[in-house]
Amino acid sequence: MDYLKLKSGTDIRGVAVEGVAGEPVTLTDEVVETIAAAFLKWTENHLGKKPQGMRIAIGHDSRISADKISAALQRVFLKYGVHVLDCGLASTPSMFWATLDLPCDCSVQITASHHPYHRNGLKFFTPQGGLDAPDIGEILQLAQKGEHPRQETPGIREDCGYMKDYAKRLCETIKKGVGAPDYEHPLKGFHIVVDAGNGAGGFYATEVLAPLGANISGSQFLEPDGMFPNHIPNPENETAMAFICKAVKDSHADLGVIFDTDVDRGAAVDNRGEEINRNRLVALASSIALEGNEGGTIVTDSITSDGLKEYIENTLGGKHHRFKRGYKNVINEALRLNAEGINCPLAIETSGHAAMRENHFLDDGAYLVTKILIKMASLRKEGKELEDLLAPLREPVEASEVRLPITDPDFRRRGEALIQALEEYAKEQSWAIAPDNREGIRVSFPKGEGEGWFLLRLSVHDPILPINLESDVAGGVRAIGQKLLKFLETHKEDIDISPMEKFA
Repeated sequence: MDYLKLKSGTDIRGVAVEGVAGEPVTLTDEVVETIAAAFLKWTENHLGKKPQGMRIAIGHDSRISADKISAALQRVFLKYGVHVLDCGLASTPSMFWATLDLPCDCSVQITASHHPYHRNGLKFFTPQGGLDAPDIGEILQLAQKGEHPRQETPGIREDCGYMKDYAKRLCETIKKGVGAPDYEHPLKGFHIVVDAGNGAGGFYATEVLAPLGANISGSQFLEPDGMFPNHIPNPENETAMAFICKAVKDSHADLGVIFDTDVDRGAAVDNRGEEINRNRLVALASSIALEGNEGGTIVTDSITSDGLKEYIENTLGGKHHRFKRGYKNVINEALRLNAEGINCPLAIETSGHAAMRENHFLDDGAYLVTKILIKMASLRKEGKELEDLLAPLREPVEASEVRLPITDPDFRRRGEALIQALEEYAKEQSWAIAPDNREGIRVSFPKGEGEGWFLLRLSVHDPILPINLESDVAGGVRAIGQKLLKFLETHKEDIDISPMEKFA
């Protein structure tokens, strides 16, 4: 078993359920137990604590393999004297808060985000935040060596319903933020529908919105079901978004809310049934984050639109700092900027991962939605709606993504070489290369030549070259794609350019 193959950025992920052709189970009981023991060695090395008497919380989303994996973790933790706090069904962000509120030394969330039902994984937290990619690599290396604590001592297991406390925390945030005359029911008169996609997010409707007075009729897929029978719980998925848009229209609701499986991402739908997602979500979150942080810097990933940059800088008076794809990348960049004395209140990826400084830079979909609700209530007092706030945002006429597979086994080297060659080609063609891009190469084109831009980059984890294209005119992305295709046709060794040929 090559444990390092289970590394997925800042997570451990693998196949946990049999039955999918070509995908053998990699998260067996033995593998999970070995990782659990290695994690305890990591805590000895980095937290300076022996397992005996250590408090570790365990939570999970709605996946069908969750109980099995939780049982494997608990067997090992209890073997070495850990006080296990079993939180059961929980959101990923709540498991960070558990380290502060319970409190406990660290926590483990069992989740694979929006991935298919047969996959699962592990995320780790300490009171300082989520473990980063190097920590995950170290844990897996320790597992590869079979490292484990030396002393065995019986531990203690305790059921812990922490999610109710986490929901109350969100309720208090809304009460304070809205400051309604009926303080206990600040959402009275609002109709809000929630789509949890049968993940862990159903609590937001029943334990946050309803107690605060909101009408939640029309909410759907609140019951946890790890087979995800209705749609993928993923705000980036078109089918999922179509479901929540329809629910808002059918219910004549004021707002729709959708979460991914483990609730670290969220998105919204306005009262017209229009998505507040991707660039619109980044714009709304930026507007909220810059209140009281005038002139502050917003860190986003690299694929945000030119219109969003204009909105952040011209409409909101902030600064836009494009960085790399990957939610942990944008969070770490925001932390770096703040450490340098730059006022940066928000790190957000277009996928919906939004991390606010006021919330420990935790990417928390429920907290983002909570802040949106507070803003909606504030605007309502002024006779305005969320769409009024977003009206100045210039959005592209067309937007597309094309993904080119890299067949070279050393895909990272090959991808980086292609990006370097494209940069040289762009200079020869006198193309306008974005000066503020920090990932891949981003090129803009004027009127008559596509009136838009493309960004070609190397995927964070996979042998893929994603190409994002946007244009302010009909037919613009195809025109830009044709320009890029001329370059690709002379550099197609070990790269499958057929998706771009088909697109252009």
